Amino acid sequence: MISTNIPNHLIVGARTGFLASLPTIKMNYQRIAAVVPMKTAEMTLTDIGASPMPVESKGRTQAQEFIEKSKGLHARGWEITVHISQDAVDDDLTGDLDRKVRSAGDNFQRWLNNRCFKAINDGDSLTSAFGLCYDEKAFYSASHVDDGAQYQTDQDNVSGLALSIDNFETVKVASKKFVDDQGEEVDYDYNLLIVPPELERTAVQICKNARAYDTPNAEMNPFEGTGYIVSPKLDSTAWILVAENQSAKPIIIGERKAPHLQHAWFDPQGPEGGMYYFKFYARYDIVYGDWRLAHMGNS
Repeated sequence: MISTNIPNHLIVGARTGFLASLPTIKMNYQRIAAVVPMKTAEMTLTDIGASPMPVESKGRTQAQEFIEKSKGLHARGWEITVHISQDAVDDDLTGDLDRKVRSAGDNFQRWLNNRCFKAINDGDSLTSAFGLCYDEKAFYSASHVDDGAQYQTDQDNVSGLALSIDNFETVKVASKKFVDDQGEEVDYDYNLLIVPPELERTAVQICKNARAYDTPNAEMNPFEGTGYIVSPKLDSTAWILVAENQSAKPIIIGERKAPHLQHAWFDPQGPEGGMYYFKFYARYDIVYGDWRLAHMGNS
């Protein structure tokens, strides 16, 4: 709701400056999270699972089952309110308003970034603030089994290995052998390593060094070219391997309302000749997607 006692040029400036900042700042969360529009405040996200594999045609149609998987989304509200005084407006300091609203737009993006990396770090906990995986297990678990799937052997996407080139290989090999609902290997390209600042040096050696750094014989490093992200939201010994190039992502952002100018008003009793307030608002939920898309090498 926009109050009628706000000069129109301030409303236009607040909207324009805020919206202009949103697409200009690129954050790493976009590499691990998919945005899903929400049409209602409560929504069940349904994933029909892996498609059946071909079977030999024997002259009659053979119907094959999909495994239905679902995850509930519940949008919560988030806000940033900025202000500028009447004196500042009178003194033609509206550049201060533009700076504030652009900063608010930037901070909505940073907030999403922080929440997504907090989620991908906390996925080994049954009490994560982001809930459980669709199978009611922790997102990282040693006992993932999809009900009704062609496989019924526990699958494990959590390890306890310190980051090294050998342990990186162990986790990558294990991840490539994950099977889908139909019992077929997913064979994803696990090409993104996420580490805390404490492990950046090791990550660079694994992802950027053409030679294996841990042996004296200068053997080739087959993992050169792997992408990496350094996030302070990860625990100091944690590292995670992600299949970045899939259309699905390990983190799902349910977006009910994108960040926007929701409310503006003027308080004539405020300091410096009164105070103009601009409230920016958004509604989101953040949950876990398919566990096969990420493997925690160490917590």
